Amino acid sequence: MRALLLALSLLLTATHAAARSLTDLAGRNVIVPAKVERVLLGEGRFIPALALLEKDPVARVVGMMGEFERYDAAGYAQYKAAFPAIERIARVGRGSGESFSVEQAIALAPDLAIFGLEGHGPAPKDKDTIARLEKAGVTVVFIDFRQEPLLNTPRSIAVLGAVLGRRAAADAYIAFYETEMARVAQRLPKAGNGAGAALPTVFIENRVGLSDECCQTMANGMMGRFVDFAAGRNIARDLIPGSFGTLSLEYLLTQQPQVYIGTAIGAPATADKTPRRIVLGAGASEEIARASLARAVQRRGIAELNAVKQGRAHAIWHHFYNSPLNVVAVQVVAKWLHPERFADLDPQETLRTLYARFQPVPLSGVYWVDLK
Repeated sequence: MRALLLALSLLLTATHAAARSLTDLAGRNVIVPAKVERVLLGEGRFIPALALLEKDPVARVVGMMGEFERYDAAGYAQYKAAFPAIERIARVGRGSGESFSVEQAIALAPDLAIFGLEGHGPAPKDKDTIARLEKAGVTVVFIDFRQEPLLNTPRSIAVLGAVLGRRAAADAYIAFYETEMARVAQRLPKAGNGAGAALPTVFIENRVGLSDECCQTMANGMMGRFVDFAAGRNIARDLIPGSFGTLSLEYLLTQQPQVYIGTAIGAPATADKTPRRIVLGAGASEEIARASLARAVQRRGIAELNAVKQGRAHAIWHHFYNSPLNVVAVQVVAKWLHPERFADLDPQETLRTLYARFQPVPLSGVYWVDLK
């Protein structure tokens, strides 16, 4: 832990009184103004990440993408209730990098733009957008909770702490994060002696109910890394080179994973209109969540999985895939894959502690559920 914080601190060295130099998650050396008052977000769902460090996470935000309210309406409503000013933040795009308006972003005169390595806003590949922003005097930094979430979450929080002048708060969350991750790591089966072959096989179904097609999944990145860390063998990992992709139903039925995990994009307010989606997140009850999972796994093909028949089917809040709260999801997955090793681990208590210490909105709802 101390070694990690020391390594991160070396990345965030001061250059002179008027500015600071740091290396962002894209490996770019960036000079950040000493005083940052106007912030632009490449994803609206970075607001909860800012809330780990800021008492008022929207106070400095002048512009953001509009995917927060589109894709996590219940979570957005929580922040709207606590910070009504979030509604007045200008939207500089909808839900994709292609919709980002660089002209509107520049017109907002931000000091700092915070983007992700990949996702729903501008990325390092958007070199023209970055060049235009920097030419207009906007400092651009990249963070990452999605591409390599477990490796890059502490690094991203350290970068945010540096650029926002919240180093102590960042260090506090990094310490919490590393402690909770270690509670999983120290109990995992050791490599070697054929241990890899004995790892439980897992299929992650991505965004259950978004379409009729089967079978969207996560592989090398996103929640695929949660399975890797928790000593599971993701059946998609060797077939899909990127973070996500699609497996055929025939392959899924042939491989017969031992554990099924569906990611939930449904919300209580729209459950009647989207009955194929699993409902989890803010405001969701365990009864509604389990009923929605039970419906989801009765679909053609999925119902034929041994994991479903044997009761090793689970669902988890989709938005953990791109959130610094992902440490909770790692603990949940570890319990699903190795229930005996982690019988006394309580991810719900970890989530309660995280919200009590680091989130300005109350913990409400259910964020994972078991079929049985």
